[in-house]
Amino acid sequence: MSSLTIAFLGDIFASPGRKVVQQQLPLLRAEHRPDLVIANAENAAHGLGLSPELYRKIRGYGVDAITLGDHVYREVKITEVLQRPDEPIARPANLPTAAVGREVIRLAPPEGYAKSVFVITVLGRVFLSTPADDPFATIDRLLAQLPERDPIVLVEAHMEATSEKVALAHYLDGRVSAVLGTHTHVPTADARILPGGTAFITDVGMCGPYNSIIGREKGSVVRQMTTGMYVPYGIGSGDEAMCGVVLRIQPASGRAEHIERVEYKADQTRPPFADGPVR
Repeated sequence: MSSLTIAFLGDIFASPGRKVVQQQLPLLRAEHRPDLVIANAENAAHGLGLSPELYRKIRGYGVDAITLGDHVYREVKITEVLQRPDEPIARPANLPTAAVGREVIRLAPPEGYAKSVFVITVLGRVFLSTPADDPFATIDRLLAQLPERDPIVLVEAHMEATSEKVALAHYLDGRVSAVLGTHTHVPTADARILPGGTAFITDVGMCGPYNSIIGREKGSVVRQMTTGMYVPYGIGSGDEAMCGVVLRIQPASGRAEHIERVEYKADQTRPPFADGPVR
């Protein structure tokens, strides 16, 4: 059986991020022919949170499943979507048990494959203010509950500290298909297959404006950092790119065969950049 190909896109940041995904995802699909596309969309609404309307739009761009991070509940109405069992979206798994939403996304096997694909996001506990349970123990618990043997599991490490991401990857090596870092919005150059067959990258980057400070308008961030005064952060613009990784996974074992970082620059001369607001 041929390898299962999965694309995972980094944090979609506000309107610039949505525009570049809308424009460039068809090219990624044409070049890599992924069986599934998964994206983090916790920053899709003005850089903080995800609304039901934007959830539907991003799904309409060709994204098969959506993950969320520490800004999961910034748009309160997203809880309506999180509570629907048929929607491919989940909250971080190591939030308190009373938190709304599912802990795991289960995606039906693509045509020609026998196994489902499970997606789990966990928050870090180093330098993140959101109260979260132990991500290591949470993954152990969820892996023990999965209904399939040798499952295909993607773990998103939504964490600030690189050390915490690397530690989680080595802890899970050989037990999951991939550990993919998000949250810092800066793509790293360490994509690799660990000794046990787990694909890893510290951060896949973001889908958004790189002429910015991790998505935010440069001047406002610099003003706050140089004055110590509160300054509302605007949305950055320019040098938009869609960043992520493409994985190839061996279906029988669930182990990764290949991980490749991808970056698709926006074409400012074509819609939706050239004709006004993103739809």
